[in-house]
This record gives sequence, C-alpha cells and structure tokens, in this order.
Amino acid sequence: MFSNAIRLFMLDGFEIRVDPSWFLIAALITWSLATQFFPTTLPDQSQTAYLALAFIAMLGFFGSLLLHELAHSVVARRYGVKIKGITLFLFGGVAQLENEPPTASSEFWIAIAGPAMSVALGLALWLISGLAQAIGTPPALIMVLVYLATSNMILAIFNMVPAFPMDGGRILRAYLWNRNGDVLKATRTAARSGTFFGYTLMALGTVAVLQGTVSTGFWYILIGFFVLSAARSAYQTQLLQSAFEGKTVAAIMIRNPVVVSPEITLSEFVNQVMLKHRVSFAPVVTDGVLIGQIDRHALSAVERDKWTSTRVGDVYAGLDEAATIPPDMPVQSLIELIERTGARKFLVVDDHKLLGVVTLANLIGHLRTADAATQGRLW
Repeated sequence: MFSNAIRLFMLDGFEIRVDPSWFLIAALITWSLATQFFPTTLPDQSQTAYLALAFIAMLGFFGSLLLHELAHSVVARRYGVKIKGITLFLFGGVAQLENEPPTASSEFWIAIAGPAMSVALGLALWLISGLAQAIGTPPALIMVLVYLATSNMILAIFNMVPAFPMDGGRILRAYLWNRNGDVLKATRTAARSGTFFGYTLMALGTVAVLQGTVSTGFWYILIGFFVLSAARSAYQTQLLQSAFEGKTVAAIMIRNPVVVSPEITLSEFVNQVMLKHRVSFAPVVTDGVLIGQIDRHALSAVERDKWTSTRVGDVYAGLDEAATIPPDMPVQSLIELIERTGARKFLVVDDHKLLGVVTLANLIGHLRTADAATQGRLW
C-alpha cells in the first residue's frame, strides 16, 4: 500500500509522504471551495481571490489532517508501537503502524488522540476567528478560519463513528478487548461495524446517484468501498497475527508427507501419488536423503505420451535454498517470505533431512480454523 508515495519531509521523527491520489482530492477540494463555499460566503470577490482563498484553506485542511495523524503517531510511539510514516492520500491521511497496540488501554489512547487533536484545533480556530472578527480582520481571513474550524469538528465527529478501522471503531475494539480479553474476537466484532457502515455509505451513495446528485453519490460509494475493504483487511491482519503469534513452522507443517523415488515413472507419479493422495507436488527422496521435489510444472514440460518412459529422476527439480526452510522459522517470517517471493510450497528441512512440507493452502487452512473458532466464540 502507498508504494508510489512521495517523501516530503521528516516531522518529529516521522516520515511524511503524499500518495499521488492526494493531488486529486486536493484539486477537488480547491475547486469546490473556489466555486461554491467562498462565492456564497464572500460575494463580489474576484475569481482569482476565490482561488487563492480556496488554495490556502485546502492547505490548512490537510495541515489539520496531518496534525490529527501526528497525534496518533506520537501516542503510539509512547506505547512502543512503531510507525512506518504518515501518508496523505485520496481519503485523507493515515498513520501506518508497523505492529498493533499491545493492550486494550494503549489501543484506546492511540485511537482517541486523533479526534482529540481535531476537536482542540476546531475550538482554537473558532476562538481565533472570533478574536479576529473583534479586531476588524478582513472577512476573507475570518472565513478561512471558520472553514478550518468547522472542518476539524466534522473530521472529529466522522472519525468517532464506531466503524473499524476508523478511530471510533478502534475505540469500540479497545472496549470489547478490555471487556472479554480476546483481541481477535474484539477485532471481528468491530470489523463487522465497519462492514455495516461501509455498506450503508454505499447504499446512500446509490440513492443519491438515482436522485441525480451523481458526484455526491459517487463519493459516498467510493468512501463506503474503502471503509469496507479496510475493515476486512484489518481483520485479516489481526487474524494472521493471532493465529500464528509465537508459532514456528514445525507447529503447522504437514508431517510425514508423501514422498517419491526418482526411479518411478511420471505416469506412476500421477496415478499413484498426485491423484491418489490429492497432492500437487512431492519431495523426491532416495535412500532416505532428500534430493529435490517434483510438481505439475515438471509434468507439463514432458509430452503426455512419454510419461510412461520418463522417470521422476529425469525431470525433478533439485533442492532450491529458497524453497527449503528450517523448522524453527517463525510463521510470520514464512508469510513475509511468501509475499516477497510468491512461492507457494516449501520443504521443511533440518540437516538435509526432510521433516515435513508447508503449502500456502496449508496456511489458509489454519487461518480458516482460527476464523471458525472465533465465530464460535462470538455467540
């Protein structure tokens, strides 16, 4: 996510970046302010003045958004949560946490910090706008301050909606986590609130489109889709962490896997191993020594009518260091390896001795079991 983000600067030790999608929303906000808000609140001004005010207000809004995310980040750092950086993008801003908060209490304080900052900014800007009006400050500057004060209050209220992974949803998760002591169960329940909120926004957007307000409806649908996707992704991330936390490959590998001799034919491999045992690959072992593995890709390189005369030993793939893993490797490290290499199957080896195999399907099976157990605990 945000692989194309542009680094802007460092602020209090945090890397501030902007995703290319931010330029679109920045342009839309500037256009909306220049053509609607300021012409309505400040009539009889030039178009150049409206555009200048809109640009200043847009920068002020994103500055406020940056402070909102910075508040999250500062509190998270106090609780030992590492922050990859803060990124401005199409839907606002996000502080990218490298790991989840360690306790329900830390989750609450990290989540509440952002809305608290927005409320504080909103109140401060309202006060400043009132003082500015009292001393005769030009109306244009006062309206910029009023816009920013209002925007910050709306930002705080919107983020407090109990829809995970928004701030309000994280506060809901903190409450549930503290009440029952089960972070995965709390995350699943909170994620359901995010899913419901996402579908609600999309439904409202569809109604708006049918009523003719296409731009507003489209925006609602887009935000709803983002919340829906973020809620599901957040739960999957927590499910991964909970299911495999503290576990090594030895705990999840398939022990005593079906192995083949290099002497059997490809036809025998297909009929007696792949079809009979429903596997897509098998380690190749001779005299108790692991020498490689064979899969369907090796079969595809040989014409079918030659399978009866071609031995496994003629086409198998030798041991690849990238495809062999030790039994004490943490499962989280294995997942990172899968993401980095795209490999889907691994041989678990210790001192050239085959201990078991691990496949992507194997990992998914463990996740489904953990997910089903969590669903069972919800009722």
